[in-house]
Amino acid sequence: MQYLIVNADDFGLHPAINDGIIKGWRDGFITSTSLMCGAPAFEDAVEKVRNLPLAGRNGLALGIHLTLVGKVAPVLPAEEVPGLVGDDGLFPASYPRFAFNLYLGKTTLEEVQAELEAQIEKALATGLHFTHLDSHQHLHVLPGMQDLVLRRCRIYGFKAVRVPAEAYGFTGGFDCGPVRTLGKWGLTFLANRFRKKLGKHGILCPDHFFGMAAGGHLDSKLVGNILEQLPEGTSEIMTHPGADSGTLKDLFPWGYHWEDELEAFTSAENRTIAENRTILEERNIRLVNFAGLTEIQRQR
Repeated sequence: MQYLIVNADDFGLHPAINDGIIKGWRDGFITSTSLMCGAPAFEDAVEKVRNLPLAGRNGLALGIHLTLVGKVAPVLPAEEVPGLVGDDGLFPASYPRFAFNLYLGKTTLEEVQAELEAQIEKALATGLHFTHLDSHQHLHVLPGMQDLVLRRCRIYGFKAVRVPAEAYGFTGGFDCGPVRTLGKWGLTFLANRFRKKLGKHGILCPDHFFGMAAGGHLDSKLVGNILEQLPEGTSEIMTHPGADSGTLKDLFPWGYHWEDELEAFTSAENRTIAENRTILEERNIRLVNFAGLTEIQRQR
């Protein structure tokens, strides 16, 4: 049997991203999203989902997108976590700087723990139901971070996490170039080590992961390629949809194609999208969210 989670990242980063994610769930086959608790549009995201069906078989599952990079402000006051932020009071732009600071001792695990707990508690204080943890730029699978995140799972009762281990040889037809390929291989190696730890602690995760090689660049054709090659078991596709690429490109220098990713999963009048829905039906791929992992595990 093939089960598929489609998880939209960066919920709470910008209202246009929030709108795109909700549209992708309502009109398409996005099943899950991850909330950034220190991001500027956090409150907008919370209010937009408060009256939606969350989790359940057909609801939009909410995870927490643990964030320590991306030029986002911490939830804690910056003076309480000085090793996590720059002179501007924001997290560094990307994971190499975070890793450099962590492994040279400028950033301490005590600061990281305090900030992650503040993010989790801010999310839980909304009264919404959360199904899983993942992280911005996948920092939760770095050495030193893995055990810290596992402890947070046990403390707060999370039963599922993302394991961003896309198969080494999989591209789905996307030309990601040598630098991106090497980065993906390194992440997959770390993520596979993390997966082994999860089983020992009773934490669930999908069996397979997609969307790393083409992260931020998915389109209808690439999603169709993933669906055509979807293996048995549970798979997660990571996506970054948004409703206004023009505005988002001016704000975030990542080169993402937010509206293309949204269209890849929605029911617009588009032949390729119709074909993707046909693939789901013909291959009997069952859409689930992270809340469904427990039920799937019981059936095995």
